[in-house]
Amino acid sequence: MARVKRGVTAHAKHKKVLKKAKGFYGRRKNTIRAAKAAVDKSMQYAYRDRKVRKRNFRALWIQRINAAVREHGLTYGRFIDGLTKSGIEVDRKVLSDMAIHDADAFGVLIAASKKALDYLKDSTPNEFESAVA
Repeated sequence: MARVKRGVTAHAKHKKVLKKAKGFYGRRKNTIRAAKAAVDKSMQYAYRDRKVRKRNFRALWIQRINAAVREHGLTYGRFIDGLTKSGIEVDRKVLSDMAIHDADAFGVLIAASKKALDYLKDSTPNEFESAVA
């Protein structure tokens, strides 16, 4: 059986790794051993951070919704509770977008949320509600 020389495949594998390492600093971009370690680690970070990005955006949407509903005398938690009780299912991305770009429609949702939370009016107001009212 003929001997197989692996120069071509090894070169192709190295080229693939070095292409991914383009833009790295120092030896990490042109030495195969350092580049392979750097690329492997960068792929781990990329995988992890695709999940983290989703968390960060959800947190941003919640902050925006909270800021918008506090102008109307509600907190984020109470607002979401009211929406749930009134049977309105809108995700936080859409709520955030409505709060920024369509204040009238968002106002309708706030009114629906407040209407569903009317049972809370019987109790004494908490410190936030008394400060806002």
